[in-house]
Amino acid sequence: MGAIRTAAEKLWSGETTTRALHPMAMFLGLEEYRPGLAFVASFANVTAIATGEGLVLVDTGSAMAAAGIQAAVRAWSAAPVHTAVFTHGHIDHVMGVDRFEAEARPAGAAPLRVVAHEAIRERFARYRLTAGYNAAINARQFALPGLRWPTEYRLPDLVYRDRLTLEVGGETLELHHDRGETDDHTWLWLPRHRALVTGDLFIWASPNCGNPQKAQRYPAEWARALRAMAELRAELLLPGHGPPIEGAARVAEALGDTAALLESLCRQTLALLNQGAPLDTILAEVRAPDALLARPYLRPVYDEPEFVVRNLVRQLAGWWDGNPARLKPPRDGALAAEVAALTGGPGPLIDRARALAAAGDHALACQLAEWARAAAPADEAIRRARAEIYRDRAAREDSLMARNIFRAAADD
Repeated sequence: MGAIRTAAEKLWSGETTTRALHPMAMFLGLEEYRPGLAFVASFANVTAIATGEGLVLVDTGSAMAAAGIQAAVRAWSAAPVHTAVFTHGHIDHVMGVDRFEAEARPAGAAPLRVVAHEAIRERFARYRLTAGYNAAINARQFALPGLRWPTEYRLPDLVYRDRLTLEVGGETLELHHDRGETDDHTWLWLPRHRALVTGDLFIWASPNCGNPQKAQRYPAEWARALRAMAELRAELLLPGHGPPIEGAARVAEALGDTAALLESLCRQTLALLNQGAPLDTILAEVRAPDALLARPYLRPVYDEPEFVVRNLVRQLAGWWDGNPARLKPPRDGALAAEVAALTGGPGPLIDRARALAAAGDHALACQLAEWARAAAPADEAIRRARAEIYRDRAAREDSLMARNIFRAAADD
């Protein structure tokens, strides 16, 4: 059993957890899962399929991992890459294609063909428009100071809208579009191998469907995509992050549980929205089923259910949260100054924040710390205390997103 299969078994059995073996930090090389079907475990995974006309790659990885991915694929096969399918346009999945295209130029080989959903072009256009914003938020999300965001992207040669069947060198690839983590998402069915390639519709974590810094995600459509995958009775699931899942029973369980989690959050949120509940009430009352969050592949180590609820409300309702005071609220600095005046100054505010943090109420502690800093931005003692509160809160968080946003606040 190779390193990838070993990791998968340890995660499934509970011998280790995704907190220790994080799906966003898994670099385990390449392993062949079927004759002619290989899987590269990287920050974003790559699936390689051998055909009579050359290799088909499903995703090509991130810029930082591209060299390692290319070396792993080339140690497995010297065949030229015929087609690359992008499951979606996130840059950890699409930036390795240049290396494989460069191989063909000196040899005079046929150019590599890129296939993707039609919405990927609009995504890349948006990325160019918001390159500075994306650099800032991803540096914060992944704790990568100085991150540069690309502005050049390999556009697809062939796009599709709903479904597309590719025949490449005797291999059939069925491409399906469903909105989920993104609006341009593709998942694949490989009938000869009885295998699903899910992209980020399965990532060995509670679905990345609420990311607080990113564009709209689609939890209801995501759940429907997972149900459609389950109907195919696959024997192998090749995910966008984390190791493959083998065996029809395990694949069905993982897909069904992930769909059930999203369906539960959608059902509860919709019920409260339709009662006219404000966002604060919805966040207080919607609960993800504990039994599902305990599954080894659904722990909230990246995104988390509360963020999914917020994202669903954003999709279905307006931006106002239902509190009339926040329809046209005061600026943060004015509110902080008024609260500080009522409490006797920024000092008592930060003292109370420290006490709340010591008692375990970090949500309230952070709010008071923000007011204290806004009321006295040059006070070094308040800045240090605020940083300590955020570092303590970050250390207690499970999701990578919350942890790194709080760490960034501490470092600010």
